[in-house]
Amino acid sequence: MRIKMNLWLPALLLAVFLSGCQKNSPKPSKDPSPSASDTVNLTVWGAAEDEELLRQIMDEFQNQYRGQANFVINYQPQSESHCTDALMEDLENGADVFAFADDQLNTLVAAGALEPVENADLFRQSNIPEAVQAACVNDTLYALPLTADNGYFLYYNKSYFSEEDIQSWDQMLEIAAEHGKKVSMEWSSGWYVYALFGGTGLTLGLNNDGITNYCTWNSTEGKIKGTDVAQAMTDMAKHPGFVSIDDAGFMEGVKNGTIIAGINGVWNAVAIKDTWGQNFAAAKLPSYTCAGQQVQMTSFSGYKLIGVNAYSKHREWAAKLAEWIANEENQKLRFMLRGQGPANKNAAASNEVQSSPAIAALLEQSEFSCLQRIGGNFWEPVAEFTENILAGNPSGESLQEQLDLMVEGIIAP
Repeated sequence: MRIKMNLWLPALLLAVFLSGCQKNSPKPSKDPSPSASDTVNLTVWGAAEDEELLRQIMDEFQNQYRGQANFVINYQPQSESHCTDALMEDLENGADVFAFADDQLNTLVAAGALEPVENADLFRQSNIPEAVQAACVNDTLYALPLTADNGYFLYYNKSYFSEEDIQSWDQMLEIAAEHGKKVSMEWSSGWYVYALFGGTGLTLGLNNDGITNYCTWNSTEGKIKGTDVAQAMTDMAKHPGFVSIDDAGFMEGVKNGTIIAGINGVWNAVAIKDTWGQNFAAAKLPSYTCAGQQVQMTSFSGYKLIGVNAYSKHREWAAKLAEWIANEENQKLRFMLRGQGPANKNAAASNEVQSSPAIAALLEQSEFSCLQRIGGNFWEPVAEFTENILAGNPSGESLQEQLDLMVEGIIAP
């Protein structure tokens, strides 16, 4: 997502890691058949941080199929989290191949931007089941799994925290405050805020219409009520060891030493490791105190997918390029250069991937995670709610009133 390429593993390891993999990749469903004199123009959208990786992959693709067509492949940086918004502005002239977060799949399929993947069984067999599920609508595969790591967990500096300390969020905040440091979590995004509500018995999800949400985060019943979570957040926001900060701010704090732990994802693993060195560590999310109980923080699990525009003028070649980007060896290359966890079974099972602290933490957290399936009305009401909490509730509304207003927005048609 947001890390810069850093070749922190030896070139020799990279060579060994990638050797002998081509035979294991699914074969494209159909061989394009233009003559070598034809020009195939393709536009590829991917994260800005993936540019060098994607250019290397695209160069190899052109070498592989040299003589079959004259390729003009244009890379354009595009945020995976906002890919659908950009594509919907001009679908017929949008990117031929694009990377996107799995929670956008239903919208893309409903808009006719994606068609079922040919020879889907090949990709079902070669990728982990959860990633395949994330690429399906009603059990039909519409995109190719690319990564299985779009979730979050805890990074921490071992020079400040023991393995026992990191089991408790409250303990971590106290330690940070004692040292004049911070532990971070981003509250401007409901993606992270879910961590505080998800393990409480309060519910959130997508209705059967695939558009609107259901949400009980304002419930006044049960062992943990909505106001219990809101009060825990209010107390947390006031704690001198806590800071709510976005991704860029988190990395700035890690580098300047003000942040010694935080909730984040694998896209920053290489940069954090470079900064903390031997003190670099990662683990599942801790528990936090809510209504006098210890509540395990939960998370959304997510996957990056590769899609082929149904309106592509060179759809067969676009499909072939998408398969190339998502094949086993290039998922391994993505891990080596970008630290991103593969969706491909063979790549994910490699010793190098399994020994990654960030990937290990993500796998540990998977027991307490769920696939993100929510409608678009979720994000803004949550951001408004947390903004008010962080500001010390200047509106003067009760916590219940604030929760009711947030939920009203979340479930709006």
